Amino acid sequence: MDGTLFLGIIEFIVLLLSLSVHESAHAWTANALGDPTARYLGRVSLNPIRHADLMGTVIFPLLGMVSGVMFGWAKPVPVNVNRLRNPKRDHMLVAAAGPFSNLLIAGALFLLLMILKLSSGEAAEMIRYVSASAAYGSMPHGNGIATPLMLMAFYGVWINIILAVFNLIPVAPLDGAAVLAGLLPNGLGRVVNQFQSYGFVILVLLLVTGAAAQLYTPVLNVVLSLLIV
Repeated sequence: MDGTLFLGIIEFIVLLLSLSVHESAHAWTANALGDPTARYLGRVSLNPIRHADLMGTVIFPLLGMVSGVMFGWAKPVPVNVNRLRNPKRDHMLVAAAGPFSNLLIAGALFLLLMILKLSSGEAAEMIRYVSASAAYGSMPHGNGIATPLMLMAFYGVWINIILAVFNLIPVAPLDGAAVLAGLLPNGLGRVVNQFQSYGFVILVLLLVTGAAAQLYTPVLNVVLSLLIV
């Protein structure tokens, strides 16, 4: 199999699972805080089919396998804010649950890689090699199942950091908009919400100009430096 295609398939699998965890975390938190809407719709689930969006979960990631830039999203979890026990606070917590779940995955996998790296010289050399190769888009060579497992762990860290940081940008429809609204006093929150009608335009500008990437790239660089040192 072509190396680029193999890397793309691994990235696609990791993205699919990461999006499922993200949306399931929203649904689980909403249900725990009083709104069972998402649970009734079967969204408290790690089954990717429950969260799949044709364009965001299938078409865009598949195009990313060809272009080398993996990007995607899942169906938003419906939340009835009026059913939450404390609407303002709980809506913020529901929104934050998605990015927080991605940070947990990234942190757990990074910790696993660092423990393996410290466990033996052979494991350390493999992690350095796989991380450096994957970060720069080249297929690492190796026999057995160890290499693809290392790749999945690396991309699990990489993709979940991007998802967490990107979704915390305080621009609608991203989770960061609801988190910011929940943190601000009511009056100021309403003022900020008035600008959210331009959220899609602002988001497109952030993506096109590369400004969004500047938010998570420094974090990725730190992680990469720790893995390949």
